[in-house]
Amino acid sequence: MTDATSIERPSLGIRLLYGLQKEPDWSTMTAEELIAYRDKANRVAASRLTRPITGFPDRGAEIRWQEVTLPDRVFRVRVYRPSVGGTDLPLVLHVHGGGFVGTAAQCDWANSHLAARLPAVVVSVEHRLLAPGSPLSDAVDDGWDVLRHIVEHAAEWGIDPARTAVAGESTGALIVAVAAIRAKAVGLQLRAQVLINPACDLTETMYDYPSMSRYAHTPTASVPKLRLFQRLAVPSGTDPRAVSPLYADLSGLAPALVVVPTLDPVADHGRRYAERLRESGTPAKLSEHPGAPHAFITLPGLVSQAKAARAEIADFLRGRLAGANSAASTKAQAQ
Repeated sequence: MTDATSIERPSLGIRLLYGLQKEPDWSTMTAEELIAYRDKANRVAASRLTRPITGFPDRGAEIRWQEVTLPDRVFRVRVYRPSVGGTDLPLVLHVHGGGFVGTAAQCDWANSHLAARLPAVVVSVEHRLLAPGSPLSDAVDDGWDVLRHIVEHAAEWGIDPARTAVAGESTGALIVAVAAIRAKAVGLQLRAQVLINPACDLTETMYDYPSMSRYAHTPTASVPKLRLFQRLAVPSGTDPRAVSPLYADLSGLAPALVVVPTLDPVADHGRRYAERLRESGTPAKLSEHPGAPHAFITLPGLVSQAKAARAEIADFLRGRLAGANSAASTKAQAQ
């Protein structure tokens, strides 16, 4: 872990960007103010004008929105496919971060690169965002249900379900961590999981980690913002352990790559989760990026470490998703 006497600071670009924005009072934010804040933030994140910050998509991938129809709901996913085409490609099920904000479009830079360079079909879930009446369990179900749907309809998606991985950032990393746990429970074998700056503990111990106090007020994540996230994620009367993968049985899961930016209140969540995976017998690689802030993988124009992290993720997934097509056997297993 980082020496407690040495407090890292965000890069000048990050400080300037977020210094121009007035952080709202998260503790008093109303439902109406949350919706207005979310809508504005997501418009900015998806805008072409912000590409110099969020990164330009890889030209070797095609990107489009697509609807997924489940028995009880319909919602969008953002699909990235190699421009050269192909069938029986690996699947990477991705979930974006943000919690009560966020859109799959903010992840175009990394996801298009993975689609083009692995190659693979990357499907990013536009899950229900946190709000009063929409707890984290809804978003967790969205990620899991989309994964099951695609695996069960592999031919329609042009993927080989025997080569499936999950990946996510922040809240999205928590969602795919739970998906990996559920996959083991039903016998769906995943090849890999990639967890980028994951939040893994929403219980009363969420703020007991040294990184929470050391980096309580960083530009891209702060403890006051996390407290709103926790209130929305696990409202009174719900069990926070049900959406806290840190407390689950982690044995027998898909090998994990845990990516931790050091300048992050939840950095110790990721470190501890990697430890718990290894203690449970699940292979886990912890990759730390000194000086990088929370959500850095979506800010390649400001954070130089993002490119190295993206390359490492691609290498990890390439190694785990290699292999001959065995779609028939895995499809039968998933049904």
